[in-house]
Amino acid sequence: MHMIDQTNKLEQTKQEIKSVKQDYIFAIGRRKSSTAQARLYKKDTVVWGATVKKGEVFVNNKPALAYFGKSFEGAYREPLQATGTENKFAISIKVSGGGKMGQLEASVLAMARALDKVDREKFHSILKKKGMLTRDPRVRERRKVGMGGKSRRRKQSPKR
Repeated sequence: MHMIDQTNKLEQTKQEIKSVKQDYIFAIGRRKSSTAQARLYKKDTVVWGATVKKGEVFVNNKPALAYFGKSFEGAYREPLQATGTENKFAISIKVSGGGKMGQLEASVLAMARALDKVDREKFHSILKKKGMLTRDPRVRERRKVGMGGKSRRRKQSPKR
């Protein structure tokens, strides 16, 4: 009898976990050495202990404006403005690696990919025309042996 109760509780928790997993749309974006994992929630949600409301973008548990700064405000809102979904989703993004600019571009790609998953027929052509679904392949060139610590520098040849 006791074993049956435990299995029923286990099944209930598994079903709860599955229902929680369906609450958001997930996408990954990358740029240089930065990686961004975006989650689009259709309703207000508590993420990392902070309440994220519709229309808000949180990056690493901070509002995006506080994380990226005032000068990049338009850049992270671009996919939302292009598709007209500014106040329809609560967005949380986890970024790691690289610098602020690489993280910003990775998070824009992640948001664009997530929006593409929401309604592919409606948003795909808009985002594709703006170039937001294309991953920028440029990465830092590795340093080579015998180049004096730089990737393209050659040693100076002696004159005559």
